Amino acid sequence: MSPSFDWWGKDAHRGTSVVVKMENPNWSISEISSPADNDEDYSGEGELLRYGGTRKGGRGKNAKQITWVLLLKAHRAAGCLSSLASATIGLASAVRRRVAAGRTDSDATALPPDESPVVRTRFYSFIKVFLCLSVLLLGFEVYAHFYGWHLPVVPSSFGVRGFFESLYAEWLQLRTVYIAPLLQFLADTCVVLFLIQSADRLILCLGCFWIRFKKIKPVPKQAVDEDLETGEYFPTVLIQIPMCNEKEVYQQSIAAVCNLDWPRSNLLVQVLDDSDDPLTQTLIKEEVEKWQQNGAKIIYRHRAIREGYKAGNLKSAMNCSYVKDYEFVAIFDADFQPSPDFLKRTIPHFKDEEELGLVQARWSFINRDENLLTRLQNINLCFHFEVEQQVNGLFLNFFGFNGTAGVWRIKALEDAGGWLERTTVEDMDIAVRAHLRGWKFIFLNDVECQCELPESYEAYMKQQHRWHSGPMQLFRLCLPDILRSKIGFWKKSNLIFLFFLLRKLILPFYSFTLFCIILPMTMFVPEAELPAWIVCYIPAIMSFLNILPAPRSFPFIVPYLLFENTMSVTKFNAMISGLFQLGSAYEWVVTKKSGRSSEGDLYSLVAKESDSLREASTPKIETWPKSASKAKRDYKQKHNRIYMKELALAFLLLTASARSLLSAQGIHFYFLLFQGISFLLVGFDLIGAQVE
Repeated sequence: MSPSFDWWGKDAHRGTSVVVKMENPNWSISEISSPADNDEDYSGEGELLRYGGTRKGGRGKNAKQITWVLLLKAHRAAGCLSSLASATIGLASAVRRRVAAGRTDSDATALPPDESPVVRTRFYSFIKVFLCLSVLLLGFEVYAHFYGWHLPVVPSSFGVRGFFESLYAEWLQLRTVYIAPLLQFLADTCVVLFLIQSADRLILCLGCFWIRFKKIKPVPKQAVDEDLETGEYFPTVLIQIPMCNEKEVYQQSIAAVCNLDWPRSNLLVQVLDDSDDPLTQTLIKEEVEKWQQNGAKIIYRHRAIREGYKAGNLKSAMNCSYVKDYEFVAIFDADFQPSPDFLKRTIPHFKDEEELGLVQARWSFINRDENLLTRLQNINLCFHFEVEQQVNGLFLNFFGFNGTAGVWRIKALEDAGGWLERTTVEDMDIAVRAHLRGWKFIFLNDVECQCELPESYEAYMKQQHRWHSGPMQLFRLCLPDILRSKIGFWKKSNLIFLFFLLRKLILPFYSFTLFCIILPMTMFVPEAELPAWIVCYIPAIMSFLNILPAPRSFPFIVPYLLFENTMSVTKFNAMISGLFQLGSAYEWVVTKKSGRSSEGDLYSLVAKESDSLREASTPKIETWPKSASKAKRDYKQKHNRIYMKELALAFLLLTASARSLLSAQGIHFYFLLFQGISFLLVGFDLIGAQVE
């Protein structure tokens, strides 16, 4: 719209009009010069006014122009404040709903049936003790600071004040003589561990840069397409899809595997269903039958007794008599969809490489931009595959099997002892045992298999608990075998000190202890110090290196740094549980899927399939009402929780940040403040998927 305003209009100004172009959310202002104006800078129909610009028309025009610019900038500022206020109100409403619902991570429904609530609350009680002590010390320090007791003093009066003055003097002496040296020793120990781990991370990054600079990657001796003319090398491949109550994703995984570009006579698919939901069993079985009718070699297997979880499922499938007819086995979890050329890009690496036992592909994520939680997970996993797996695969021929999107030589599996149910990380277990038997591994960074990230914090936390408790169980079981094995000294050292101790034990230990316990304590015991470069600069550099494989995630570098420290609570708790065989160490919860990975893949699949194959991926119409009602009931059962450990640590860090103001420690204050806010957001479950 173009209304004219002459609020300041006088005849001397000859009715100069101003046009405001309202283009939400961007605002611009244009001034239209009157034909009667003989300004030399008149440029036709109009020109863009810049704040602070000058024209030859005099001060009257400039006054009006500047006034409009200021008004528009004020309107923009008001809009920003309105958005900020709206977001704050939304967060407050979410917190109020969490508190009103009263659902916490200590509810009986959140515990596995074989775990006592007492075991789960030990770690929480430990944090509460530190929180109570910090609050008491903060009150004491504020009281002492108010009366100016900054140095040890002799009581100057009797009564209550004299008693507290003497008590404060004793506290100063106690923390100086006894507490500070011990705390400084712990801080220095964690700093050394932190620097060692940072050096390991830096070496891995340098290895990755060298790989990129030299363009190094595994190359098969002869591709499958070259053998197609002679028909010499299409080995028999067994495909296994283990699943359990995953009705959201079973269709696309089965469809993707059945559409692999490989001779059907040399390919067999096993759908290993451990579901205890009758409806899910029926849907999966019907899907398998429809693909069978369309010529796919696919078998449905269901275990009545779910022993050993995924490892037990795979072990049972490998005991089938027809497995001996196959040379390789490819494993895909229920939410993974390999591209049609997956086998053609992985199997050729095995040819003429009799010592090669595993080819692992990289994961890619369809829902990495779904929310902040999935974005932060994407950063971690991109670094894991791009740097850790690729560098270890090329320079050491060993890395941990990721449990899916990999192809095993069946002979290597059998030589390593097969699948064992002794830990919750059966994939790492079989990889370590195969490595001890001399088998080599290859990681293909350019072969991707699409999958899905957990979108809720509850699902992600349970996944991380399993991933960090299992390695400690495995380390206790495998250490004697590693020491007795015939592999070289450097390979043993890599397994013990780098693979297990540094990356699986020391990393969660120092992350939690240094930043969540020792740093807050140094605020109350200022005689023990943590330098600013440990608190800020080194973590920032490490976060920068971690985020390099995912350059699109650079805007999230600060949330990533804070969130990694927040997750150290879960990882530390899991590590302790696995190391000392506590109740939650054997907790196995299938990561909840949302089914988002089907949105793009099924569309492209339908575009390629014939009408008969499209029909094969659709359940019977009479099952839809039951499925829809069941899904609706499941949705109603979802809810967000309050995580008490994270909340307790949030208040501990915020209390320590308040105490740091008394010591004028600027960078420590800001770190503790933002880290406390991060714990607060996670404690109220505001970072992942929100259930209304």
